[in-house]
Amino acid sequence: MKYCQGTKCHTYDTSDRKRGVKGSKTNQTRKRTQFDYGGGNFCTLTCQDDWFNTHGTNAINHFGRLHEPIILTEANAWSRQYNYNRQEDEPRFIEVNTITRNTRPIREVE
Repeated sequence: MKYCQGTKCHTYDTSDRKRGVKGSKTNQTRKRTQFDYGGGNFCTLTCQDDWFNTHGTNAINHFGRLHEPIILTEANAWSRQYNYNRQEDEPRFIEVNTITRNTRPIREVE
């Protein structure tokens, strides 16, 4: 079982967080087999935001803070798109340069 990683998950008063016998129930962090937020680590967006508010600065510093802007150039502006205007012998996907609007075919992705 996976537990929600939200730093305040246990403080939110909902029926699925209640555990214990009648008269001495406590709130506990949710545990589930599947979460929908933050890559499967949080039960709600609120819990995801709580974690980021607590640990976000440390995480960005650890994994690499940007110190100058990332620049989109013609060389790195290619994106994969579905070829809506394709003929029968053309590929389903093409690459489109978002700056020059040039296109080029790409191999079929299995």
